[in-house]
Amino acid sequence: MGDVARDCRALIEAKCEEHNWHIEDLAIQPDHVHLVIRIWPSDPATDVLKEIKGVTAHELRAKYPALKRMASLWTRSSCAATAGNVSQETIRRYIEAQKGA
Repeated sequence: MGDVARDCRALIEAKCEEHNWHIEDLAIQPDHVHLVIRIWPSDPATDVLKEIKGVTAHELRAKYPALKRMASLWTRSSCAATAGNVSQETIRRYIEAQKGA
């Protein structure tokens, strides 16, 4: 794992700890991130995603000036969903399959 990926992981973990969100799975790939977290029902998933993207973009660009040359660290696309009707095993299989992609 490279320095940027390691720092990205640390920032995500810190933000989750700050809000008492539990990371179920986190996979950082060169071109995307898969994050499965257990959040409070009162925290909208879109707001959680916005917070994580915001802190990582700000902090990583401050530490790694080369990232400032990118138009955006994160794309506007994302998937934020609840997993009430999906087993954690199904989610884990999906993430594992993505790691090999």
